Amino acid sequence: MTNEVIENIINRRSCKKYKSDPVPQELIDIVVEAGLCAPSGMNRQAGIALVVTDKETRDKLSALNSKYDPKKRVDPFYNAPVVIPVLGDTNVFTYIYDGSCMLENMMLAASSLGLGNCWIHRAKEVFEDEEGRAILREIGIPDEYEGIGNLILGYAAVENTAVPERREGRLYKK
Repeated sequence: MTNEVIENIINRRSCKKYKSDPVPQELIDIVVEAGLCAPSGMNRQAGIALVVTDKETRDKLSALNSKYDPKKRVDPFYNAPVVIPVLGDTNVFTYIYDGSCMLENMMLAASSLGLGNCWIHRAKEVFEDEEGRAILREIGIPDEYEGIGNLILGYAAVENTAVPERREGRLYKK
């Protein structure tokens, strides 16, 4: 038996090529709300989201991310107009899991709204970098927050329909 939620989970694909069209704020708000409603350890809600639609800040985060990218991509955010770094309060021992759940919820919400999306790594490195720390301090995010991941959002320039084979040996039963 399947339903719309299961179909969305099974069919969601990462998008790595975006149109430059802006994403309406109401869609961004829905995606972020889904992230904020993610489960968290002991309901401590250790994860926070930073919504970046300002092109100058977006480009600064992209350049910082590229600095730590082993492939040194010019734009590791693939031209996506929206970047949502998720950070976690390191005082809460489940902060990495909480932030990861937020990212997953947001990716599924974005897909359900017809938005391309992808988790981009290296948020930890970016926000440990002094330039990244300065961005956080400027908006009042305390030093105890650590980057978990970046969600990029936008309208897909190319539809990704490739369904990779699922690796064998990942399910055990007793």
